[in-house]
Amino acid sequence: MKKLLAIALVLVMSCAMLITASADTIKVGIVNNPPSESGYREANVKDFEAVFTAENGYEVYTFYSLKNDEQLSAAQQFITDGVDYLLISAAETTGWDTVLQDAQDAGIKVFLFDRMIDCDPSFYEAAVVSDMRNQGVLAVEWLKSLNLESYKIIHIQGAMGSDAQIGRTNPLQEQVDANENWSIVVQQTATWDEAEAKKITESVINSGEDFNIIYAENDGMARGAVAALDDAGITHGKDGKVVVIGFDCNKWALKEVLAGNWNYDGQCSPFQAQVISDMIQKLEAGETLELPEDKKVISEEKGFDAATITEADVETYGLGE
Repeated sequence: MKKLLAIALVLVMSCAMLITASADTIKVGIVNNPPSESGYREANVKDFEAVFTAENGYEVYTFYSLKNDEQLSAAQQFITDGVDYLLISAAETTGWDTVLQDAQDAGIKVFLFDRMIDCDPSFYEAAVVSDMRNQGVLAVEWLKSLNLESYKIIHIQGAMGSDAQIGRTNPLQEQVDANENWSIVVQQTATWDEAEAKKITESVINSGEDFNIIYAENDGMARGAVAALDDAGITHGKDGKVVVIGFDCNKWALKEVLAGNWNYDGQCSPFQAQVISDMIQKLEAGETLELPEDKKVISEEKGFDAATITEADVETYGLGE
């Protein structure tokens, strides 16, 4: 009898410990773009997987999609499921007001990461993001520094309506609109897809229209465009006819810049998870976050060009293997 009582007591204590552990677990819903989107996104997803773990005290729900309506539905389900925190990298900047209002009404704290959403800052605790517009500005300023007689640009855009697409498109469009010697030969979305970027470039080549700039809004699309140039025997890069610009700084892309095959690659840091986790832990401890008025925590980023990039840059800033 005493033995049975002892076993029962151990079981009760074990259950109590499990309940306590469960009560201490922080439930987090993460809405993101899929890792297949790009090398940048793969690194971003891995970063969140490494930080938001059971070992670190989190119970994690994740959903990946490039479609805004699917992301909205998933976020709404996470709210219904009663997560404590909702972390969002939105496929598009608009359409989120109802979800964010529902989260606020349910007492769920929201963090934005990687990309901004067009909404009132009162809807989220903080936005840990890249300055996508600044990435575009840096690339366009570098282009201007080449002082070319004319700029005839194949502009390959990312997923339309995303913060990255808008930020990288607008500075280029503004420069084209303000200068007669800048022109867009074609401006078309490849939705971050390498094969589609190759098709767009092939179409321009086959049309016979002259161009001397490839401005691709991520590395994968730049690689697709360069494949089309290679197939057509068109030179590119440091000593070539066509200037090649990409974004994200995958290691393989920075190696292309280092080799002189590409001219420029704009950095976009995927590492935001630990910053958000640290802020969540502060909130859980009852502390107040010290943030700027717009609640943005901006990743420091720069661009790399074929004339100045070093092996150390590739190893320090390159994403992936």
